[in-house]
Amino acid sequence: MDDDQPHTLNHEFQNAIEPQAAAQQQPHDDVEKPRRPPTLTRVFTRRSAISIDPGPAPDGGTRAWIQVFCTHQTIFTTFGFFTSFGVYQTYYENTLGIAPSTISWIGSIQVFLLFFLGTFTGRATDAGLFRPVYITGAIFQLVGIFTLAQSTAVWHVFLSQGLCLGIANGLQFCPSMALVSTYFVKRRAFALGITALGSCTGGIVFPLIVQQCLPRLGFPWTIRIIGFIMLVSNLVTVALYRTRLPPRKAGPLVDWASFKELPYTLYCAGAFFSFWGLYFAFFYIGSYARNVLGASYQQSINLLLVQVCMGFVFRLLPTYYADKVGGLNVLIPFSVVCGVMMFAWIGIKSMGTLYVFAVIYGSGSAVIQALWPAVIGSMSREKDLKKAGVRMGMAFTVVSVSSFTGPPLAGALIQSHGGSYTYANIWAGMSFFVGACLLVATRVALVGWDWRAKV
Repeated sequence: MDDDQPHTLNHEFQNAIEPQAAAQQQPHDDVEKPRRPPTLTRVFTRRSAISIDPGPAPDGGTRAWIQVFCTHQTIFTTFGFFTSFGVYQTYYENTLGIAPSTISWIGSIQVFLLFFLGTFTGRATDAGLFRPVYITGAIFQLVGIFTLAQSTAVWHVFLSQGLCLGIANGLQFCPSMALVSTYFVKRRAFALGITALGSCTGGIVFPLIVQQCLPRLGFPWTIRIIGFIMLVSNLVTVALYRTRLPPRKAGPLVDWASFKELPYTLYCAGAFFSFWGLYFAFFYIGSYARNVLGASYQQSINLLLVQVCMGFVFRLLPTYYADKVGGLNVLIPFSVVCGVMMFAWIGIKSMGTLYVFAVIYGSGSAVIQALWPAVIGSMSREKDLKKAGVRMGMAFTVVSVSSFTGPPLAGALIQSHGGSYTYANIWAGMSFFVGACLLVATRVALVGWDWRAKV
């Protein structure tokens, strides 16, 4: 054995015991070190339980754009499936023999739950429960779509497509929108515009599947194919979603102080009236083409596809410029355009002019659906980003009431006037104009009468 070996071992022994001795000499009133969270907690939440200030929103980068992609996929399977409801309404009318206004309640309850649950899921997102909420929504979605494939009565369809898929939408839509909003400030409108394209993607893919598969495979297998697409999409998003902000454990379910801010309250009211008439055309343009103009079932689906397709352009270009000139400045004129088109619908007597309506109205409605969440975020200061979920969820709940009552109200107006769409058109047009006036009032409350201000 070498002469220096005892010295080396002694040196190593000293190195080993000195930290322990130092630890024993620490005073008892030292600050307690934070404990490492359990492994299961870290895996399930995909973040450390120790709250660390992540700094300002990155406004880009690989992780941020991955969240945009995931939110696009979420909206593809939630809002996109709902946007194509006109295809199912037509099928249910022909096969189940149910009145249009009755069937429209199925779509209405679906979008109602999508928005209404936002108050609860938005607050849960702020509290760090994004993944449990989102995964629960994925389970509801898969149960709803595969039970819809077995539905043979209207109450089956109501429970599976209306209730179960509606709950799934509410558990997934608002949390994903709130999450992606925390990654962007300067480019928020454009990022949310890309996510909103998911409703166009779904609004085209799902009707095409129905159009091509329904005559050949029947209703059950057509819906199962859609269900398998939803399954793959959910597996991808669950694997890739990442929250950025630390949990905000304290705070009420509803941030009532936000309603004391006049711009926020006016904006929620403006969104209520704008969405009251928004989905009327998506539900009934196909019925108008068939029942009034004598179009075929395939033509009515093509008409809906044209209306949805316009979103590919008008969910991107206006949102890109909204970051430069202000989201509210872009939103107001398109709300007016939608109101004008509702009154123009009264004079449509041919399929050619109805296609023109679908192009223009589809463009305006796409801007409204893409921009209105971004404007909510722009009214929140950087330090309020931790409340992004609850503020967005509250606005979604306000909109849920108008989205829930709008299409059935339109259907009741059509039925009560012998199939004439005139009264429904007038109601929807006035709803858009009232919404536009309230949006103008929101702008005035924010910046006064300075028409050059970016809002």
